[in-house]
Amino acid sequence: MYFSLITPNPGYERTAAHEWLRSSYAEHQWLWRFFPAPKGTARDFLFRRRDVDRLPRYYTVSSRPPETDSQAWHVQSRAYQPRIPAGTRLSFDLRANPAISRTHESGARRHDVVMDEKKRLLAARGLPSWESWAPDRTIADAGPDPRPPLYDLVHRTCSGWLATRAEQHGFTLDASSLTVAAYQQHGGKNGQLRFSTVDYGGELVVTNEQRFANALIVGIGRAKAFGCGLLLVRRVA
Repeated sequence: MYFSLITPNPGYERTAAHEWLRSSYAEHQWLWRFFPAPKGTARDFLFRRRDVDRLPRYYTVSSRPPETDSQAWHVQSRAYQPRIPAGTRLSFDLRANPAISRTHESGARRHDVVMDEKKRLLAARGLPSWESWAPDRTIADAGPDPRPPLYDLVHRTCSGWLATRAEQHGFTLDASSLTVAAYQQHGGKNGQLRFSTVDYGGELVVTNEQRFANALIVGIGRAKAFGCGLLLVRRVA
């Protein structure tokens, strides 16, 4: 495996910006240029984009080192065989697609955890929409029942999603350090919700070396073709 950083070459930032496509759907197709392979080859890399001075920096984990035929881009790669002992405390950064599977008459379907919780809360109150939940709503004999702030809803549902997956991936979260930010819905055709993303940060403790190494290589969650799932870590000083 290889861990790589792909950045615009100094002096070629404008050329790099022209080559780079900003759509999340086009972006993963554009990244294939660094991993040339015969048509039909399964995607064999994870990536995470971070923007610096309005230009993208791509971190990738891949089964083969990325290549470039453009003078606008610089590629740095190193062999990647993570082995981090249990008990190690790390700071982490993760962009993920927090979704949950629900069974319907037509079969199992995946749902954004925030939207799923909204539907549950509305159904429990017999309300038709989020907008119909008035801030001054009250329940007879139960007192105020205000609509929860979106930030609180996002933090609770998305942190819960990651916490339930921590054990299978060989770590525990330090809940006091956890941040949940940049919740965003990405639309598909006809304005339909295709997937959502959220950015996590904080500290974790490795509990199982092998499971954690696997998480670093294969990622966490879905929508990996769109820049989700790559767990970036560093040791806590």
